[in-house]
Amino acid sequence: MSAFDSISVVKIVSGDSRPRSELIVSRAARALPSNHHRRSSRPYQSSAAILTPVLVAGLLYLVNPHAAMAQAGAASDLPPVVIADPGKKPKREVAKRVVSKRAVASRGVGRTNQPVQEAPVAGAGAPTPAEAALDRKMQGFDQSRDHMLPKLGASSYTIDRAAIEAAPQGDNTPVDKLVLQLPGVNYDSAASNPNFHVRGEYANVQTRIDGFVLPEGVSGLGPVIDTNFIGSLSLLTGTLPAQYGGRTAGILDITSRSFSTSGGSVSIYGGSQGTITPSFDYGGGVGGTQYFFSGRGNWNNLGIENPTSSINAIHDHTDQGKFFAYVSTAINDTQRVSVISGASYSAFQIPNNPNQPVFPDSNGILPNGLGLTSLSNLANTANSSNLNEREIDQYYYNIVALQSHGELIDSQISVFSRYANVHFIPDVTNDLIFNGVASDVTRASQMYGTQFDASYDVNSAHTLRFGFMVTAEKTDVSNISTVFNVDPDSGNPTGAPFAVTDTNSLVGWNIGTYVQDEWKLTNQLTLNYGIRFDQLYQFVDANQFSPRAAFVYKPFDGTTLHIGYARYFTPPMQAQATQSNLALFANTTNQPDQTNNDPVLPERSHYFDAGIDQTVIPGLTIGFDAYYKIATDLIDDGQFGQAVVLTQFNWAHAYSEGAEAKVKYQNGNFSAYANMAFNITRATDPVSNQYLLDSDEFAFLLNNYHYTDDMQMWTGSAGAAYRWNQMLFSVNMKYGSGLPTGFANSSFDEPYTTFNLGVAREIQALPGAKPLTVRFDVVNLFDKTYELRDGSGIGVFAPQFGARRGYYVGLSQKL
Repeated sequence: MSAFDSISVVKIVSGDSRPRSELIVSRAARALPSNHHRRSSRPYQSSAAILTPVLVAGLLYLVNPHAAMAQAGAASDLPPVVIADPGKKPKREVAKRVVSKRAVASRGVGRTNQPVQEAPVAGAGAPTPAEAALDRKMQGFDQSRDHMLPKLGASSYTIDRAAIEAAPQGDNTPVDKLVLQLPGVNYDSAASNPNFHVRGEYANVQTRIDGFVLPEGVSGLGPVIDTNFIGSLSLLTGTLPAQYGGRTAGILDITSRSFSTSGGSVSIYGGSQGTITPSFDYGGGVGGTQYFFSGRGNWNNLGIENPTSSINAIHDHTDQGKFFAYVSTAINDTQRVSVISGASYSAFQIPNNPNQPVFPDSNGILPNGLGLTSLSNLANTANSSNLNEREIDQYYYNIVALQSHGELIDSQISVFSRYANVHFIPDVTNDLIFNGVASDVTRASQMYGTQFDASYDVNSAHTLRFGFMVTAEKTDVSNISTVFNVDPDSGNPTGAPFAVTDTNSLVGWNIGTYVQDEWKLTNQLTLNYGIRFDQLYQFVDANQFSPRAAFVYKPFDGTTLHIGYARYFTPPMQAQATQSNLALFANTTNQPDQTNNDPVLPERSHYFDAGIDQTVIPGLTIGFDAYYKIATDLIDDGQFGQAVVLTQFNWAHAYSEGAEAKVKYQNGNFSAYANMAFNITRATDPVSNQYLLDSDEFAFLLNNYHYTDDMQMWTGSAGAAYRWNQMLFSVNMKYGSGLPTGFANSSFDEPYTTFNLGVAREIQALPGAKPLTVRFDVVNLFDKTYELRDGSGIGVFAPQFGARRGYYVGLSQKL
């Protein structure tokens, strides 16, 4: 007789109220390691053997979850553990499925161990039983979603809500400045859109909110989302799991804030450069619904980087507004519906660079169509400080999703829409005087799509995940350029200016699907492998199968090693890949040096990544990561001409290599971090939109490697914060070794280091009232003058300097 034979155990079914000890034994039966598979009625299956039935099960689940569970039950049920009491005759029972319950933890802590998002709010009070129950239910859905979208094998760095609020400027820090504190992220001007680069690449960054892909825009001048709705932000780089397609240099994985009790804040912040930025956020729960809303206005006189080193830019005012809404309703214990909506509207003045030369012909005489003929006469009336170029950027998006949580299968399907519009408005007369061409450029895009992700717990060793994403995008691009004719014999501009209209409309499709298996080889070693397929219908039609594989090894507590390989397929951004009709500009002041104009191709690459994360002592973690990328048809972009919009092109051959080191420390009320990164990205042979390059650079780059314009060899960041009673002191810094410049990017701008300082205090105005936070921040503490771009280099039109020292004050009242 077995030692177990004297223990009486009764099988549990869903909803049965049985002793906790029975639940533990039943769970233990479900959690047997792989060498105990012989105790299960379901034989061990290889990954290849389970791919086909699990896809069928996933489709059945979408149509009828209960039917799908019934189909899966025949093959996946574990029998009850029944041990007879020697004095009783055992009763025969029908095997039933045991519900696999997931642990419930603090809000924001899921399978990926994301940090807690919301600290307790003073004066908020404890949640009611109904609020606590709703919060636990939503936590379960959040953990189910995290389970569907793993980050296994990727390099990950997370900033939580507490870290955002502890930094100088707090959540008044724009998102594109916040990410500069992450490893491997370097600073660039707003014209680069975004004004940061991950691992030396162009704008090859994808943003996700609560697991949903945020559709990309069309090359605006600032971020379309705001920091005050972020609960936590993780940057994923390296060899990404197969569910990540499209933009793959980095994934900004954002979890929105949430509240178990109703609360929020209203704030006002402002200071140097005429900055005024009011904001609000509010969230809570009612019935079976949780909600969160936030908004911000921003008015200042430094909309984009100053083209001079002076403290105050000329003609650089901006008006901006952003809004975010999240509503999630639990339909029942297994399904919830979520809605995410957002809007961004920004109007920019384009800053002026004074004392620029006018646009003469080879005889020193301007075209007579301007009504001014001699340079000396023009010099007395024209001033580049008086240009009035402007840009208006709009971005609106809506996402509706249905999430289903089953015993073995979790799924989430969403539909989304996005409208984006960028309109560059020239100063026609002055642009003709100083540039010889004035371009009125509009890029409008409507996108609709659907995204589906699912996971299937096959057994204790295998978790299968699969999904797809389909987008349809209609772009309308127009360029109304006012130009002069050019005499074909002398090459001199002549006659009166006239307008040339170049338009392009296209409906393009992106289709991607994937399947992957998380295989727990041992308790310490996991292999996450899979494959995705992408099909592009755009200016070119192309497709690719992309295998992914990564090992994650945890030999000891606190030690995690990863190594992986990924094949990537990166489509062009449709609005930026639009081709010009060069024939329209023949013999005008807007004709290019050379007329090669091949269509932009998707980028294809092989990516290798390895790293380690180590907890040295409680509170202290360090990490190191190294990577190498080999690319064909590397996508690059730049500003070519006076219109502040980007255009993409390809390099036939390219490579990128680098390494990153990071350290974090937390001890009570003190926290600190530091990151350092090295990168080299080089490319050769332009193979699309070649007309964008000057003829001499084009000839050189056909057979010579160069540093791409977005890479920075060394990048660093660090910061610290200390809370003393109701006071918070913080400091952070960033370092850059300089972006490429000169002919064919053959040299680099000067390195720079800047520091920011912040002090905040909570004030209890009235007994029992919620606190008021007062903060004071200094940006660029030592007033470092530094140049991001000097106006030369590939795809760079004008100089751009970092912001000079600024002083800011803020008030934030908890609600």
